[in-house]
Amino acid sequence: MHQNALKILRERGFVEWSSHEEELEQHFINNMVTGYIGFDPTADSLHVGNLVAIMGLAWLQKLGHRPIAIAGGGTGRIGDPSGKTAERQLLDNERIEHNVACIAKQLEHFLDFNCGGNSAILVNNNEWLGKLNLIEFLRDTGKFFPVSFLVNRDYVRSRVMDPDKSITYTELSYILLQAFDFDKLNEDYGATLQMGGNDQQVNIIAGMDLARKRRGAQLYGMTFPLLLNSQGKKFGKSESGAVYLDEKRTSIYKFYQFWINCDDSDLEKLYKLFTFRPMDEIREILAKHNEAPHLRTGQKILADELTARVHGEAAAKRAKDASAVLFGEMNIREANAELLDTLSAEIPFTKLDALPEGGMAELLVASGGCPSKGEAKRKLKEGGIYLNGEKYDGRELGANDMLNGGYIQLRVGKKDFRLVKIK
Repeated sequence: MHQNALKILRERGFVEWSSHEEELEQHFINNMVTGYIGFDPTADSLHVGNLVAIMGLAWLQKLGHRPIAIAGGGTGRIGDPSGKTAERQLLDNERIEHNVACIAKQLEHFLDFNCGGNSAILVNNNEWLGKLNLIEFLRDTGKFFPVSFLVNRDYVRSRVMDPDKSITYTELSYILLQAFDFDKLNEDYGATLQMGGNDQQVNIIAGMDLARKRRGAQLYGMTFPLLLNSQGKKFGKSESGAVYLDEKRTSIYKFYQFWINCDDSDLEKLYKLFTFRPMDEIREILAKHNEAPHLRTGQKILADELTARVHGEAAAKRAKDASAVLFGEMNIREANAELLDTLSAEIPFTKLDALPEGGMAELLVASGGCPSKGEAKRKLKEGGIYLNGEKYDGRELGANDMLNGGYIQLRVGKKDFRLVKIK
């Protein structure tokens, strides 16, 4: 007997649709189910929007079943047209292989590839799609797909009927390739379940149909809901765009802050989807949070956990401390040089050879905190300048004002933070 993963995934909010619901529940109970999800290597990093799928696989493994992650090195050469209004830009093989390698490393933070019987498996579908013979593919696979099935897809029909848009034969063939993947994974790895975003439902059904028609195999499908935030917008975007798992695209601090800034009304949903915490524990955290929502306890615990999972414990601590410094929860004089280096990438930063001879007014201009020396003097007279977290008292600047690594932090008004490094 195995755990009924479908029931638990539904309770956690992962299931939008599933095929053969009662059969699939029994399939989970009676077998160690091998399920897979494909990841499109159109970029060198996954993003927060992919986390529902990633955690879907991680939960599958946690519940005793076997996850397969497909890095779509083959299908990525075409690009999935589902939900798209224009053809994707095609990437060269070198870029795709680079992206596949980057994605594989990120998946290792969520999936265990060395845990015995239900170890996760990572495969690249270019291993088989890249070897396909066109005539054989059309004869053995294409014959199972009526043209009406393909052109009746909403995203296909909308582009065929719109004179300003079009859809290529290349894009139209994508659904056949994904169906081929499902049949191939069932044959080679015993995969009986494909999961994906809700826009993948038709592609999943196509794979189920192909395996049934070719080999009489019974396969299953499940899709995740589109995750929206409390404003009804697609989750995983910030003001500056997508929030990536790679720190070169989204800094660790910005990744941490994304979770800190989540709306209170989204917290329960996010804990259920993105953590392994039991429901009783989630309710306790939310109850404590609701006692004093302004402290953002729920967001901080979530931010700590997810930043540590994606970037490691040490990086999560730096992001947490950097946030504490900027929001006055930690004395900046306690910050070490490494933490200040982290801050220098997140707030306006200036390097100077020495402290300006003109004192604070000139330092404010050099840091960009004030546009002119006259404006700086006015701000100083009003008392709106803070030095290293404390209200500036007009004293002459000296070596004692430099923090670890030669840094000086300035704040102009309530929110304009600046960091200066004196060489």
